[in-house]
Amino acid sequence: MASSFLAFVSFFVLVISFANACERCIHQSKAAYYYSDAPILYGACGYGSLANESFHGYIAGAVPLLYKQGAGCGACFQVRCKNKKLCSPIGAKIVLTDQNYDNRTDFVLSRKAFSGMARWGMAQHLMKLGMVDIEYKRVPCGYKNKNLLVRIEEWSNKPYYLAMKFLYQGGQTEIKAIDIAQVGSSDWEPLKRNYGAIWDTSKVPEGALQLRIVVASGYDNENWIWTNYEIPADWKNGETYDTGIQIEDIAKEFCSPRECGDRIWK
Repeated sequence: MASSFLAFVSFFVLVISFANACERCIHQSKAAYYYSDAPILYGACGYGSLANESFHGYIAGAVPLLYKQGAGCGACFQVRCKNKKLCSPIGAKIVLTDQNYDNRTDFVLSRKAFSGMARWGMAQHLMKLGMVDIEYKRVPCGYKNKNLLVRIEEWSNKPYYLAMKFLYQGGQTEIKAIDIAQVGSSDWEPLKRNYGAIWDTSKVPEGALQLRIVVASGYDNENWIWTNYEIPADWKNGETYDTGIQIEDIAKEFCSPRECGDRIWK
């Protein structure tokens, strides 16, 4: 009996170790596209017109499992369609900016992102299909020469209420929590996720502000990051401020060797 139990434990550990070996899992689904990009530009993440400007039009809405009640906003995915005659083997890299409520597809892409999956000269043929079989994987976001930015929302009401969102969120991670404090103070006040990528508080510290951010990292771990630059005491609605940091953490997934994107995405 003891030897059987040890054999089972060894097998279980072996399975877990194989599952842990892969950073990015390949998922199979379908994708469609918006005939007008307006819904996706003003989608559930709250990026507004900045979605098109910041992510060069390669944007998408995703199902609730990927949207994660807003925590998935800003996540990057490599998506490729499976029609070998029409589809590029590389596909398109997209940024999640909206929630997709159609359970027939994991993604609804912008027109630019959908056509970006096509081989050279095949974009119009691909667009005519409307919906295609895809495979996709989570990938790190990278923004060359761009730090994480904080944008103060227009409906903030100094000194009683502050709402903000983040742009150019790098890495392969999610923002789990944000705290704010007056510069030099250790009296941190937690922000709450209002919706999508929007965080807010009705307890606004006085003076210049510092932030600390909790992001997902590794296998089910978290990492604290302190911003290098402060939000000035005279912050203004609609203004964008540089945090002085770049997020590079990788939140890893559990999947089998068969689903491992690092091995089979070629």
